[in-house]
Amino acid sequence: MNKVIKITVFLLLAAGITAAIIYRDHFDAAALEAWVKDAGSAGPVLFMLIYVVGTVFFLPGSVLTLAGGALFGPVLGTFYNLTAATVGAMVSFIAARYLAHDWVEKKTGGRMKQLKQGVEAEGWRFVAFVRLVPLFPFNLLNYALGLTRIKFSHYSIATYVCMLPGAIAYTYLGYASREAIAGGEGLVQKIMLALALLAIVGFLPSLIGRLRRGPMMDVAILKQKIDNNEDILVLDVRTADDFTGEQGHIAEAKNIAVEDLLTSLDELADYTEKTIAIVCRTDRRSAKASQILTRNGFADVHIIKGGMTLWNENNFPITQ
Repeated sequence: MNKVIKITVFLLLAAGITAAIIYRDHFDAAALEAWVKDAGSAGPVLFMLIYVVGTVFFLPGSVLTLAGGALFGPVLGTFYNLTAATVGAMVSFIAARYLAHDWVEKKTGGRMKQLKQGVEAEGWRFVAFVRLVPLFPFNLLNYALGLTRIKFSHYSIATYVCMLPGAIAYTYLGYASREAIAGGEGLVQKIMLALALLAIVGFLPSLIGRLRRGPMMDVAILKQKIDNNEDILVLDVRTADDFTGEQGHIAEAKNIAVEDLLTSLDELADYTEKTIAIVCRTDRRSAKASQILTRNGFADVHIIKGGMTLWNENNFPITQ
């Protein structure tokens, strides 16, 4: 009987998500606001219920969050939006853990391995990171994290706390948009504050990426780690021609040009939580590669100071 119930619930869930994705462009925020206003004192409860269902069924969360700001203002709107989004994320998490394992694995593909490694290495801190830095679409991430070993309580608390900056920014934007339409007082100040909040949220991925980036590593230290057979990936981000050119390359290095790095992240999935040493001719392209990796969840990234230029000046062995 339990198996029948699970299959039934899964089929209903799959059908709802499919329908929501197909018809998401027809989602009417104006109709939502009308329903909530017509509900009177029950409006906030109705809104949060719609938000929870929308989160589970992949409705556009940004539209719901903007509507919450327009309906309830910046303070209550943030509370309702954040609470409903978290509850929806919790429901999706439970559904994935107990009902939709195979479906989520298929949808996330190779990135599922990256999530599992991140959670195993960092626990709730990794959940906090992926909430602040959008590596995955929000709705899909809720399901994907359900397949990891993270505790439900840790997942829920980290989700609530770390979605707060985005909830504040988008809720206030919804509130400011309503005020603009209504011609409220202090309109310019409200719009400027909304833009400032969005700018802060937009800067978070870069800030967190810098915090997760390790210090620069000297070529002598890299040489020592290689000689000691430490589990470190030497990533050479020069072009293929430079990799085999005059400067040569470190024998243990993997070559992915920085221009191709973003589309080749799956090749580095085994090193999400391990040490990556980035090598180039000097440091400029290495810095760009480091930024790409840290923004995509790689936790221990180091730029090799001076790159192949200093490696050769120290007469360390190369391959051509």
